[in-house]
Amino acid sequence: MYERKILPNLNCGLDLIGEVLYGKWKIRLLWFINEGYLRPSELQRKIPDATRRVLNIQLKELEEHELITRKIYPVVPPKVEYSLTELGKTLIPVISALGNWGDKNEEHLRSVILKRLNSENK
Repeated sequence: MYERKILPNLNCGLDLIGEVLYGKWKIRLLWFINEGYLRPSELQRKIPDATRRVLNIQLKELEEHELITRKIYPVVPPKVEYSLTELGKTLIPVISALGNWGDKNEEHLRSVILKRLNSENK
């Protein structure tokens, strides 16, 4: 497993948010758990581009940062469900605001992203 050689800079709120939410799928995971998709298989269906391994790693990190909780039901086969903690619920309005900003600037953002990708592939 990856071990950090340099400690993260945690001097301001932006550094802290970056540390907690860094990961391609974490914001989506929080959003979908808030919408009621609680089981790992449901989350995998909502994010088909992510591998199960990566989703499990990012779910574990969200749990370690106390944004979600995992409940394991004592049945065979084991049943696992995730839910937002009170702290995790406070992120939903922030994620919603970011999504709204992305929607309002969708055309421009798509254009600059595609331009960058096209220049990299030449």
